[in-house]
Amino acid sequence: MVRSETTARAFGGSDNFPLPGHRVLIGTEAPLRLDCGIELGDFPVAYQTYGRMNRDRSNVILVCHALTGDQFAAEVHPVTGKAGWWQTMIGPGKPLDTRRYCILCANVLGGCMGSTGPSEINPETGEPWGLSFPVITIADMVRAQAMLLDHLGITRLFAVIGGSMGGMQVLEWASLYPERVFAAVPIATAAHHSAQNIAFHEVGRQAILADPDWCGGDYLRHGKTPHRGLAVARMAAHITYLSEHKLTEKFGRQLQDREAVTYGFDADFQIESYLRHQGISFVERFDANSYLYITRAMDYFDIAAKHGGILANAFRETPVRFCVISFTSDWLYPTSENRTIVRALNAVAANVSFAEIVSNSGHDAFLLDEPEFIRVLGGFLNGAAAHCGLAGAPGSGR
Repeated sequence: MVRSETTARAFGGSDNFPLPGHRVLIGTEAPLRLDCGIELGDFPVAYQTYGRMNRDRSNVILVCHALTGDQFAAEVHPVTGKAGWWQTMIGPGKPLDTRRYCILCANVLGGCMGSTGPSEINPETGEPWGLSFPVITIADMVRAQAMLLDHLGITRLFAVIGGSMGGMQVLEWASLYPERVFAAVPIATAAHHSAQNIAFHEVGRQAILADPDWCGGDYLRHGKTPHRGLAVARMAAHITYLSEHKLTEKFGRQLQDREAVTYGFDADFQIESYLRHQGISFVERFDANSYLYITRAMDYFDIAAKHGGILANAFRETPVRFCVISFTSDWLYPTSENRTIVRALNAVAANVSFAEIVSNSGHDAFLLDEPEFIRVLGGFLNGAAAHCGLAGAPGSGR
């Protein structure tokens, strides 16, 4: 039996902060066995949908969000009041056209916007999980999403799409459940987390662990929040999301609301003020322990390692159609990392196309209004829909 709730809870494990949307309890009859060996049963997953499912439920696109994203991809965010993180892509007439497709986006396992994670209540203790929450992997996130699809009666996805950590989930989907995916679009991602990426994550985690309000991970029970550590983690990570060109173009060495430097440690420069703002606004919507768990899941991601060290083996005899997309100024997951994925798919004669988008916006380009990116993604989906025979698709004849 699966139970549903009409509202979800924000991090903190209480009902005093309801969120809009859907939340279901899954794993009740058969628990989710995590890669760490622990079984997780009867746990909540929060999700949003945009558009409507057709009669045979064949028009569903699963959108996998990135590290700090969530299920509110194409609507005003209920906590920040800002536009959804992929509102440029999802909606009527947009590449993810809600007149044709049903877009499904779930908060990842370990998240803090309604899906189970370290800030949720451990049903066995009645207290927030904190660091007693089991360590999770990207594959665990995908298995939880597959259980959600089972609950919703969706046997096969028309497409699974995601950027950054979302792209890692796309690759896991294509590897774990190729029979359940018609098309896959990994964007600005990699088949494993590099040493440089692990290093940046470790800086962020150490900032959180060093905050005295972290309380050994038990801050919710003490009524505290490690704001300072989480803000520093966000500031360090945010630098990696931009390109040097974009930073120089936007900020240069311009001073913030002053004519001369102060010879102190206030935010003299605009870039300092910008990063501080990013850090402060982030702590209002994200949980510090979730940041630890999700960054760890990304660090552990190495899809080739599970297949004898040969990436191509993860996709052998795959029926999935792939479109791999990278951006020229992305130094977090550079084009070379995306080409590695393409070469592995070519090695097993997979149906794959590749596009490198010229952009000065860095890694975050996949979140922005990049006309060429929009054209490529829309064109691929139109073609895939026609081949899949989706009603309303160009050439579908239906």
